[in-house]
Amino acid sequence: MSELRAADHRSPLAGAFAPPKISTRLLALPLLYKVLVANSFVILIGATLGTYLATRLRGNTRPIVLVAFVATGLTISVIINFVLLKLALSPLTRLRETMQEVQTGDLARKAPITGRDPDADQLAIAFNTMLTTLDDLGKSRASQILHAQEQERKRIARELHDETSQVLTSLLISLALLEETIQSDEGRQRIADTRALAHQTLRAVRNLSIDLRPSALDDLGLLPALRWYVKEYQQKCGVCVEFTASGFKERLSPEMETALYRIIQESLTNTAKHARARKAWVSLAADSEAVRAIVRDDGRGFDVKAVLQTPWQDRGLGLAGMRERANLLHGTVNITSTPGSGSTIDVIIPLLREQQAEEPVVPA
Repeated sequence: MSELRAADHRSPLAGAFAPPKISTRLLALPLLYKVLVANSFVILIGATLGTYLATRLRGNTRPIVLVAFVATGLTISVIINFVLLKLALSPLTRLRETMQEVQTGDLARKAPITGRDPDADQLAIAFNTMLTTLDDLGKSRASQILHAQEQERKRIARELHDETSQVLTSLLISLALLEETIQSDEGRQRIADTRALAHQTLRAVRNLSIDLRPSALDDLGLLPALRWYVKEYQQKCGVCVEFTASGFKERLSPEMETALYRIIQESLTNTAKHARARKAWVSLAADSEAVRAIVRDDGRGFDVKAVLQTPWQDRGLGLAGMRERANLLHGTVNITSTPGSGSTIDVIIPLLREQQAEEPVVPA
């Protein structure tokens, strides 16, 4: 019966509210008190052992025994102090290692919060907050730069289309009228050559205007602009492109349309310049969560890791620009390629929309 009574008085929650261990309490102390406790522990052990051995040693003890005692005590004190301080400073060591990784360019790293040292945890929290602020600031500035760049491209493209193209068109009309008034064959031939040069210049200006910022992207949307670009790309570069799109029910945001257009444009440009491909495939798919674009070619491929490790001054900003545009929209760009087996650019950009869901009315 006594055992049953004892069992009745034991609460199942007793273990949950048990006081923490002494070691856990010590590790949770601030750094100053950890060092103070560690040194006090070393001094206590040294004083205790010294007093004990002093009472054991006689007056006629040889000096070498005293030297050995002092050396042994000093060695033991240093070892104990080193171990205790190493444990106490381990959170700061992890924080330093994280800072070194961030310094090498890994901005996604975060300082660990161990819960063992309030001071080190405060430093880690402040460091992580600073990294988050810098990341947000960098994205904001990059977004502003890209937006300003697109606006400037749009302005230049419109000026080329509206002013320069009109001037060249007027020049062609004037040359055609002048050609009708010339009687000599030599003069008519020179005017015909001039007209051909003007036609070539007009075509180059229009292509430049479209490359800068196609009006179809703003007026009609992403899919018509890409279909037109693929058609022109095949004629200009001689690479057959198969374009497919599915799941699009409405237009995307201007930022997303611009990012996808530029990423696909840059991918096909790299295919024409470097891949030596005969055919490329471009597919776009949209659902309620994200938009996915895949650009694939049958070219010679490349070593992705080696190219990405090359300084951007040597390899250009193409791949970095694609990733930057996708990253600003919380998307990802995965590049897959091996020498001799073609390349694949896989882009996924989530659809960030405000979902206003009304709570259902529950009858009483």
